[in-house]
Parts: sequence; C-alpha cells; structure tokens
Amino acid sequence: MNADLSGRTAIVTGAASGIGLAIVQRLVADGACVVAAARSAEDLARVQRHTSITAGFVGELQKPGVADDLVAAALEALGHIDILVNNAGGGVIRPTLEHTEESLQATVDNNLWTTIRCTRAVLPHMVSRQHGRIINIGADSVRTGLIDHAIYNAAKGGVHAMVTGLAREFGQSGITANTVAPCYVLTPELAALLESDEAPARLLRVVEQGTAIVPLGRPGQPAEVAATVAFLAGEDSRFVTGQTLYVNGGSSMG
Repeated sequence: MNADLSGRTAIVTGAASGIGLAIVQRLVADGACVVAAARSAEDLARVQRHTSITAGFVGELQKPGVADDLVAAALEALGHIDILVNNAGGGVIRPTLEHTEESLQATVDNNLWTTIRCTRAVLPHMVSRQHGRIINIGADSVRTGLIDHAIYNAAKGGVHAMVTGLAREFGQSGITANTVAPCYVLTPELAALLESDEAPARLLRVVEQGTAIVPLGRPGQPAEVAATVAFLAGEDSRFVTGQTLYVNGGSSMG
C-alpha cells in the first residue's frame, strides 16, 4: 500500500459510483481518512459496501447551507480537513437547443454550484490551518468540444476556471487548487448501460466520438483518474497549483 496520505483527511463529493467511488477507494488505500458525500442514503450505502470510510454525509450540495453542514460533519468526524475533492457533478448531455430550463439549471447546479459551495465552505478551515488541497473534477470535453456537450462544458468550464483564481488568492495560505479533467471514462455503470438494450442512440454516438479522438484507442478507467487525484492530494504535488491535468489518453494536447 502507498502510505503517502497516511494521517491525511479528505472529503470526496459525488462518492457513490464511477469516478467518485474510485477516488474514495484510492485515497483510503493510500492511508487517508475519508468522509464520503452522496445524494441519498442508498448511494452512501453503496460506498460503504465497497470501501472503508470514516463517515458519510447525505445531502444536495448545490443548495445553500448544505455544504456548510458537510464541512461541519467532516470536522466532527475527522478533526481537520486536508483535502477536498469536488467530484459531484453530472449533467444533461443533449443538443443545446433541446435543453429545457430545468435541464439547464440542473447541469449548472450539479457541476458548478456544488463546487463553489463546497470550496467556500472548506476554505476558512484550510486558511486557519495554513494547509489544504482543493481538487476539482473537470472535463476534457471543455477542450475537445465533444458533441452535445456545450451546456455541460459551460458548467465544467467554470469549474476549470476557478482554480486559477483560488491558486493565486490562497497560495500564501498553503493551499493548492487544481483540476483533473478526464475524457470519456468507462465506469461500471456506463459499461452496463452500453451492454444493455436500453442505451440511447445519442449516447452511443457520443461514446463513439469520445473514443475515436483518443490516440491510445480506448476510454479512461476510473482508477486512472483516481491516481491523478491521489498525486494532487499528496505532498509530492506541493508545487503544483492553478493547473488542469488532463487524464485523456491524448484526446486533447498542449
């Protein structure tokens, strides 16, 4: 086991499945104590079945005040917070003109507002300790312009952009802020959907394009994203801040 994160504490949002669950598993394996945040008790139970977390939290983090409750619960369980992984997200992927007011709001809420609220909630504590690692999960589609992703990219683009400001504003407080931007990742949930007869034709088209632009010729794996998060969470990355690290098999470069 890699013990680089031994003694460190972390909050991971959107922890119930896919990339989020892989991040929780990796941080725990590397020695961190983790509070996992999920949207429902059922989702949290799924995390607890797959890995050993210190505590869990259930709530809608895009709503005012809920992120403050998460941080308070994490401080009670952990004593202090070293790492915040803003993974909660998920958008409605559809052509721009087919979005409704509800789908527009959901896409921005789930991706951008959750990240803003959780970051603002944890920053005072990190500033008081003069230490912290803020890691946002972004999207490679912000650079590649993947089909049907314009509104999703608008929300994730905000997630990308905020780390440069955070890095400059809070660098003297010992806090780093970075984004990990994966390309199309074959999560177990997505794999099961693709193997079923219920996969929408539009999804199949997006997956086909997302794979075709990857020079390595395959989608990413959740564990590969989690490994990059673990690097940014540890001390070996202490001079890395304000950056977006693309975990994308080369689908966008430069």
